[in-house]
Amino acid sequence: MPASPDFDLLMMRRALDLAGLGTGYARPNPLVGCVITHEGRIIGEGWHRQYGGPHAEVNAVAAVSDPTLLRQSRAYVTLEPCAHHGKTPPCADLLIAHGIPEVVVCNLDPNPLVAGRGLEKLRAAGIQVETGVLEAEGRWLNRRFFTFQEKKRPYVVLKWAETADGYLAGPYFQPVAISGELARVAVHRWRSEEHGILIGTRTALHDNPHLNVREWPGPDPIRLVIDKNLSLPPTHHLFDGRQPTVVFTYRERATKDNLGFVRLSEAEDLFPQIFHNLYQRNVQSVLVEGGPTVLNSLLKDGLWDEIRILRSPRRLGGGVAAPSPGLCGLRQHTRLGDDELFVYVNDREQPNR
Repeated sequence: MPASPDFDLLMMRRALDLAGLGTGYARPNPLVGCVITHEGRIIGEGWHRQYGGPHAEVNAVAAVSDPTLLRQSRAYVTLEPCAHHGKTPPCADLLIAHGIPEVVVCNLDPNPLVAGRGLEKLRAAGIQVETGVLEAEGRWLNRRFFTFQEKKRPYVVLKWAETADGYLAGPYFQPVAISGELARVAVHRWRSEEHGILIGTRTALHDNPHLNVREWPGPDPIRLVIDKNLSLPPTHHLFDGRQPTVVFTYRERATKDNLGFVRLSEAEDLFPQIFHNLYQRNVQSVLVEGGPTVLNSLLKDGLWDEIRILRSPRRLGGGVAAPSPGLCGLRQHTRLGDDELFVYVNDREQPNR
């Protein structure tokens, strides 16, 4: 007997929740969750926990204590099961081999290696397939993956903290502690969720940041630094070799250890070159923690997908002004202790939702 629409929604929401547990670890693969039910009861579930490890469908099938039930089961998968051999065998073949008769899919996979082939395999094997259940929620969860596949560039998140009177830093770029403790923890969580973290020369020079993850469990991002003339001191934390670091420059410099240098053309626009290089490196998302020069340049060119502004009640009375983009597309407004968080999305640049 087919499941009710409400039950399908409930199970797909569960699968999306499971998929989100792989954030930061599954990259550059998409986030995928899978729930398997039998007669209205969950008998197995799983998610893609780690890049190179078993996919969600594999983990969900392995969690079923009585495999004989699979031939009368219904599988909910947040992304079209793969149909090609990558680091693991095709998941479509796995579902077929276990005789699962019904599969519900949230999103189709835009990866040219899949792109409908997984569903074709399932249907050719006689499996009943439904698609588009909670499609918008699935695209938001995998917005990094969809942007990377469809726009051939990383998903770009601009982040800054500003005072109530609109400043990023003190006079002459003097670093100032603007955000409270909860906001700082949130920033470290964001760092763990994005593949790369980008800053410009001035931020690197004045802040001397580590750009790692300290106050949240998760992997460090790749450090990305714009240093056009290689003017940053080699003693700065960015060059300590503790995590992969890429410097974008107009000068020639040999790559060494965990530190790479990419020479860009002065005759071409800066950020399209950077994003093209990151696409080639398979870097799916970038958190931009740069100063006003970097932020305003990306805002001016519309090269952003999401903006996160942390607004503090603190006032400076003067200093380096925060960007004033006149944003629309507010997706979230919440409080983090004494600070306010505003999240905007660039609807003109988002994958179709």
